[in-house]
Amino acid sequence: MARTGAHVIVVGNEKGGSGKSTTAFHLAIYLLHAGHRVASIDVDSRQQTFTHYVRNRRAYVQERGIKLPSPQHFHLPSAWGDSVRENDRAEFDVFRRAVGEVEQRADFLIIDTPGFDTNLTRLAHSLADTLVTPVNDSLIDLNVLARLDATTGQPVETSHYARLVQRARSERLAVSGESVDWVLVRNRISMLASRNARQVHTTLEAIATRFGCRVADGIAERVIFRSLFSSGLTVFDPLDDEAGADAASVSHVAARQEYRNLVAALNLPISRPEVQPEAAALRLSA
Repeated sequence: MARTGAHVIVVGNEKGGSGKSTTAFHLAIYLLHAGHRVASIDVDSRQQTFTHYVRNRRAYVQERGIKLPSPQHFHLPSAWGDSVRENDRAEFDVFRRAVGEVEQRADFLIIDTPGFDTNLTRLAHSLADTLVTPVNDSLIDLNVLARLDATTGQPVETSHYARLVQRARSERLAVSGESVDWVLVRNRISMLASRNARQVHTTLEAIATRFGCRVADGIAERVIFRSLFSSGLTVFDPLDDEAGADAASVSHVAARQEYRNLVAALNLPISRPEVQPEAAALRLSA
């Protein structure tokens, strides 16, 4: 699908519970607070976690009569007809229309994908300029990328999700002559150093070398993310007591810095002078 305009960030991993939606939503809100125009598409017809984030945020804003930025959002359901070919065609059409509606009016388009392979998942990956793959800090979660040698921990065989990405990158290269910048993000990192954490990091670096992608430190495991979901807030928004300000303090500040570091590691085409997201949030809530 050839296109121009918005830079497309796809957050994907065929592993449930890897933090895709939390990562995608925080990236969207960060970019909005920094002054960019952001649209989002949720192609997870089952969980719809990103969509629930957006709905919770809109309800929170309406109930309190405050202003907080939200992306222009689309949720795309899967087609359930008897013909696979017709279903794929219908999904392609609705996906193309959603992208076409925002690609010239947004600076960034963020697409959240499910933890399983679908036609919409493949369409989204083929459109990515930047592909962000959150990976829990566990060797078990690396199986979606590669089968590992039990003795050395080195990747010896490409697994299903990595094959999907390789196909998407090949299609993108053939259509546009451009590559997909694939970034593996260590997520839910333990606060304590451990042999497992060191091994995960070493193995991810080996996988990145094998597949031609990059590794970025992600976000530590923090209770604050679970407490913010029901209000649709992020660590870049002003928090009141009901939204979890009691948990904000050190955890809030540290999480905010981790997301800033992640955005910097993604090398996004941010050409405008960047506004500190928390400063913009305070102005919006005033």
